[in-house]
Amino acid sequence: MIHARGLTRRFKVRKGSVDAVRGLDIDVEAGQLVAFLGPNGAGKSTSLRMLTSLLPPTSGTAVVAGRDVVSDPAGVRARIGYVGQKNGSGENFRVRDELVTQARCYGLRRTEAHRRADEILGLLDLEPLATRKPGTLSGGQRRRLDIALGLIHRPELLFLDEPSTGLDPQSRANIWEHILRLRELHGTTLFLTTHYLEEADSMAERVVIIDHGRIIADGTAERLKGDLAGDRITITVHDEPGAARAAGIAERIAGPGAVTVDGTTVRLRVPHAGAALPEYLRSLESSGVKVGTAETTRPTLDDVFLALTGRSLRESDGTGELSGGTGGPSNRTGGSSHAPGDV
Repeated sequence: MIHARGLTRRFKVRKGSVDAVRGLDIDVEAGQLVAFLGPNGAGKSTSLRMLTSLLPPTSGTAVVAGRDVVSDPAGVRARIGYVGQKNGSGENFRVRDELVTQARCYGLRRTEAHRRADEILGLLDLEPLATRKPGTLSGGQRRRLDIALGLIHRPELLFLDEPSTGLDPQSRANIWEHILRLRELHGTTLFLTTHYLEEADSMAERVVIIDHGRIIADGTAERLKGDLAGDRITITVHDEPGAARAAGIAERIAGPGAVTVDGTTVRLRVPHAGAALPEYLRSLESSGVKVGTAETTRPTLDDVFLALTGRSLRESDGTGELSGGTGGPSNRTGGSSHAPGDV
């Protein structure tokens, strides 16, 4: 569904140029749910804007839904849906009219546009809101309308740029319920960015991490956490000499670089804590080390990013995307070949 090689975007700045995306190579199969993660300024939104044909690449190639993003941008837009970070609907027309207009922009005949609008209203539980204006909707309701606008033409592939940002937990859960139901019903390929790591961890079957314009990790959340971060075992003992002996035993299990000591607390990282902890406790007991407490902790995706880069995925440099990705274009991209210029 997505095949990109060497995709690069360079922006001219006052003192030269900046590479926002540097040689992006990525393949996404039909039906996958892929979470694209990285801090502000990492290149997420710039990558999305290139893959959706809204921003021409400086170099490299990308074929999306079977169409080249440079030579056939209209073909790409006819086959994808895009939900940007800002609302794609207007303020002064009713919800159903917005959907009908969006469908007509994609070339649906009038009768089919009305039928499809009613269908998508039902699918996303928007029927009670059909005659209201978007400006009167709650944040969660409006995001559902954005998703409806992106799905009105039955795209094979839907891009979602931080679909739940700024919503309360209940609205976020509601949005995800609808997104996952759509995927189950229609097999839509989903490619999304999010700053909510727990969403990517629990919902996505594949996680791609980008930093400084390059992909630095790609795999399932569980594999990345196991390979790059590892589980943590934490024990407390009764005195510092005991902690020193416990640390020596831990190093035989996990290796010197995976063990830290803080007073009477010993921490070690291992691939699978459930298997390692019983062995560790038996070794401590046979060595005469009395353990006060013991616990295991599963790593998070933030731990993965910390292991890869030395900083937290939650950190923000405050610069935003060089492409202006914090705003995002209107959803109404069908059939247009316009792309924003450099900034």
